[in-house]
Amino acid sequence: MTDLTTLRSTTDAELLFPGDAAYEAVRPVYYGAGDPAAIIRPTTTEQVADALRLAREQRLGVSVRSGGHAAKVFPNPDGLVIDMAAFDAIEVRSDGTVRVGTGATWGKVAQALEPHGLVITSGDTRDVGVGGLTLGGGMGWLIRAVGLTIDILEAVELVTVDGRVLTASAESESELFWALRGGGGNFGVATHFVFRPAALEAVVGGTIQLSLDDLPGILSAWRDVMRAAPDELSTTFLALPAMGPGAAPSAQLLVCYAGDDEQAGRAAIAPLLGLPGVTGSDISRRPYLDLVQEAMAPPPVRMVGGHGFADFDDEVIADYAAAVTGFAGPTVASVRYLGGAFSRVDPDATAFAIRDREVMLFRVVMLPADAAPELVEAAAAPWQPMHAHITSTYGNFIESADPSQLPLIYPPKTLERLRAVKRAYDPDNVLAHNHNIV
Repeated sequence: MTDLTTLRSTTDAELLFPGDAAYEAVRPVYYGAGDPAAIIRPTTTEQVADALRLAREQRLGVSVRSGGHAAKVFPNPDGLVIDMAAFDAIEVRSDGTVRVGTGATWGKVAQALEPHGLVITSGDTRDVGVGGLTLGGGMGWLIRAVGLTIDILEAVELVTVDGRVLTASAESESELFWALRGGGGNFGVATHFVFRPAALEAVVGGTIQLSLDDLPGILSAWRDVMRAAPDELSTTFLALPAMGPGAAPSAQLLVCYAGDDEQAGRAAIAPLLGLPGVTGSDISRRPYLDLVQEAMAPPPVRMVGGHGFADFDDEVIADYAAAVTGFAGPTVASVRYLGGAFSRVDPDATAFAIRDREVMLFRVVMLPADAAPELVEAAAAPWQPMHAHITSTYGNFIESADPSQLPLIYPPKTLERLRAVKRAYDPDNVLAHNHNIV
């Protein structure tokens, strides 16, 4: 049994234990709460190194928290959480890059960069943490214009499990830099990131409301428009359950044209306004920050569904539409159209190697937390045909730490290369509470 009473005397970082008021405030994430043996809140890289040393000495599993937006808590009941909230500084530098702390949130990043006319493609909502999203790849509003968040990443400052402070980039620790761009938190604790932002005074975008009367027809028409769309135009289909008594399920397109020329943006968006089923729109020239939404944590529910990358042919559309409408319960569904800059990156250039799929599909049914097995099975059944179409997925969406999920995130050649980097930087697998590469 680990003697936690000795920990306070071994570091000057703040340490929290069960029963401490601050512990209760920090342990929850977006959906759920962890139950670690201790939480450490470093403010310096030296204290991060202390935390990793303590974990090795006391044989504590390590979890790293950046923004806390995770949908689930990776199990670590007897472990140590390193809470990186203090590493939240955002610095616009004279060389045109931006240095961002891992504990910052994307809403604060967008707010800080707006006066400079700069944008870093980021999470869709404001409270997503910089560290977790970036290390997993980073799908965001500008995915077709500039690619993933990792595609504009120039360096990562990292504390390794043996206490070294490294800067990984194309010129230094290049194989580690490759692994950090999509390989998650397997190789060290990231403290800061250096990005090359896009110069963008504003965007043209907003929402286009849709009827759900003919979902396959709407999706196929939208696909056809996007296949001919300019790279500056990124769009996502989103379907939501009824919100409140008497309301009906709704659908919309989320739209972002990465340019501040309103005339050019409206011209690019115009074909979308002619889609079948359009019932209204709210499109304008606006700050990028306006598109980064506020998100409310869901109530305690059981989420049943699936997600993954696929091409978007008529058969996939038919099966997906049937999955979205095939269960009479509150369903959230989205389709993010990819291509553009995202697809032009060499699959071997980063550990995020799935670059050749047309869309990212998502569908989840929200059931009561204590839903009976037969109800869970009924909610999952409409998604079953999609398994024939989906052979890969986005690691940041996977809620399970089951190692059998790794082949869905990484192709075999990528996974073998990641294992070699893991052997070099964390051979004892101190950082195991993630999508663990061993």
